[in-house]
Amino acid sequence: MTSNTPAMTDLERLRHSTAHVLATAILRIWPEAQFAAGPPVDSGFYYDLELPHRITPEDFEKIEAEMKNETKANHLFERIVVSREEALELGRRGELAALGSRSSPSRFKLDIIEGIPPEEEISLYRNGSFLDLCAGPHVMRTGNIGAFKLTHVASAYYKGDERNPQLQRIYGTAFKTRKELDDYFAMLEEAKKRDHRKLGKELELFTFDEDVGPGLPLWLPRGAALIEELEKLAKETEFEAGYQRVRTVNIARESLYLKSGHLPYYKDSMFPPMTVEEKGNPGGSTEAIPAADRYYLKAMNCPHHHKIYAALPRSYRELPLRLAEYGYCHRYEQSGELFGLMRVRSLQMNDAHIYCTPAQFEAEFNAVNQLYLNYFKLFGIEKYMMRFSTHEAARLGEKYVDEPELWLQTEEMVRGVLQRSGINYVEVPNEAAFYGPKIDVQVWSAIGREFTIATNQVDFAQPKRFGLTYKDRDNTEKTPLCIHRAPLGTHERFIGFLIEHYAGNFPLWLSPEQVRILPIGTDAQLIEYSRAILNELRSKLVRAEIDGSTDKINGKIQRAEQMKVHTMLVIGRRDMEANAVSVRVHGQGNVGERPRDEAVAEILEQIRTRRA
Repeated sequence: MTSNTPAMTDLERLRHSTAHVLATAILRIWPEAQFAAGPPVDSGFYYDLELPHRITPEDFEKIEAEMKNETKANHLFERIVVSREEALELGRRGELAALGSRSSPSRFKLDIIEGIPPEEEISLYRNGSFLDLCAGPHVMRTGNIGAFKLTHVASAYYKGDERNPQLQRIYGTAFKTRKELDDYFAMLEEAKKRDHRKLGKELELFTFDEDVGPGLPLWLPRGAALIEELEKLAKETEFEAGYQRVRTVNIARESLYLKSGHLPYYKDSMFPPMTVEEKGNPGGSTEAIPAADRYYLKAMNCPHHHKIYAALPRSYRELPLRLAEYGYCHRYEQSGELFGLMRVRSLQMNDAHIYCTPAQFEAEFNAVNQLYLNYFKLFGIEKYMMRFSTHEAARLGEKYVDEPELWLQTEEMVRGVLQRSGINYVEVPNEAAFYGPKIDVQVWSAIGREFTIATNQVDFAQPKRFGLTYKDRDNTEKTPLCIHRAPLGTHERFIGFLIEHYAGNFPLWLSPEQVRILPIGTDAQLIEYSRAILNELRSKLVRAEIDGSTDKINGKIQRAEQMKVHTMLVIGRRDMEANAVSVRVHGQGNVGERPRDEAVAEILEQIRTRRA
């Protein structure tokens, strides 16, 4: 609609053009349709419209047939620049988002024109007889549109405001080729099978309960095993990298979050404060205590870690100081935004804060990025992107702390590290944290779904606000830089990602139930032999169980496969007599008989090395 619209990718341009073809087709079937906005989105495109007829999926076939007629006609997408008065006159004649003049004005388009700033250019696009108010850009011709499909219809208030009319929103998607379109829908089908909410229930990993509250997951034993393994991984990795572990509480006074600066920026994402009446203290002091104090549930760990840093005098000899914690945080996400484990109100975060001198920054920031890359390799994440978010100068003092020189300095430091390390990244303006530039880590699962799983942030503001210092070589006090990092993100989101990435088929080291022993029959000696193997495995901290039911062996195997148990040890009389086991691996089937000691040793080695 305006000339300063952000540049579109080729795929967005294709999908934007397809939205115009959709509107053209609908008007040929229902000429009275009134259109609002029709942008491209991540998964395709949509167009909002008002129409007495309620469009349903049953209408999609005839709409798509008209869309194909328009692409076959190969009409040119013609850009036309008009004055504000010309645009308004076309709207009054009903010619915008229409196939010609109509008795009813293009009322949504007229409203949109009123919102365009006076200095901005107004453009229209025509394809065939369809004319629309639009900033573009578009493909050259309708025939350049490849393969498309309408997907679903929903309701949406005009401009997202419930005081405005409720419109129909028709969604679709488009790609350059039929193969890309087919691959996309195949991925969607696979994604349904891998949905972490579905698998989480089937594999008995986590649950939500109304009495506990929305967005507050309860981890069942099998899900808790995943958490324990991830914590173990983080603790071992961070210990080797020189991190020190700390623990903090889940509540703090309002003054802490005022000091950190979080309350003015994040208050809407924090649970409401609790007011505590202070009536005295155990020490019996008569010193006056405030009549009431306000406490907040912890929404972020950094202010607490800053207090730990400040608890002792610090010297340059101690830096870099790396403080790590799997800290529990609570954030009041809007109910409409809650989504399984991906958007929750309780978070167990793989958090750490690195306090360092400016001279140490590049090495520390590089080491954090290397940590990410090592985790990607471990979990088989082949596609990733570092999303480097910077500030917007016009919003200093509003969205960002008002330190223009420090913003430019730290952004250049981060940019330099990323460029010199050769890490794949994209720079995004006006999305930094309020206290400094940040990196969001985007990863793609095995089936190509994108996730934001971790963050890495530079903080030049909070150390200053908390008065954090260190004695430098010249015996002067300096303020350290702080790097916030969370390579595994939160348990909730990362486990949700891993469920979908692995389709619940976790590698042995991570599998909630690593081994299930399946005796064939109920012979006492056989059961005794099976239990001896079970006890041996559990003594080595292997998550092993035994199916001691009287069911046939096929039934036992089927149950273990349904629960995606990684390794099954099938034990019959012949196995017992040979001091052996028959090994099955989920998804691979029977891999053969092994001597008992060899099978156990192989299981332990796979777990120890975290073999994929």
